[in-house]
Amino acid sequence: MFGWLLCFLYAATRLRVNSAPSSLPGTTRLRFALHGAQRLRLPRLFEELHLAHGDGRFHKLMSSFAKIDLIVLDDWGLAKLHAEQRRDLLELLDDRHGHRSTIVTSQLPVDHWHEVIGDPTLADAILDRLVHNAYRLHLKGESMRKRHAKLTLTTESE
Repeated sequence: MFGWLLCFLYAATRLRVNSAPSSLPGTTRLRFALHGAQRLRLPRLFEELHLAHGDGRFHKLMSSFAKIDLIVLDDWGLAKLHAEQRRDLLELLDDRHGHRSTIVTSQLPVDHWHEVIGDPTLADAILDRLVHNAYRLHLKGESMRKRHAKLTLTTESE
């Protein structure tokens, strides 16, 4: 079981699923198991999109994201979104909605997502694209990082 909470899962299409070694951490296991998938940490994604706006790569980058069979948006809700981030996220999800699969991972309860997004109108639009036809999975259990840290501490103290 993955240690983090997997909040939304769109039905993955055209993806081969392999068994992933249980020794791999959560997100890595997910990426290993699903070919044609790409993990994007939201803080880094927003930084990359901001730079792409400035150097003219934005439309090409967004077009490449629209072609990926499965995108895992990781670390959702770590910080409130700025206006540019909200617009970029809406565009990314709009390009993918109904055509490609998206997984969002977060440790933030879904009830708080609206306030993290910020602008009520854009929050409604973004969440409509995530919630519509989505499978929602709440995973329980300790984080793999915590579990591995305990194993390391136990080994070191012996």
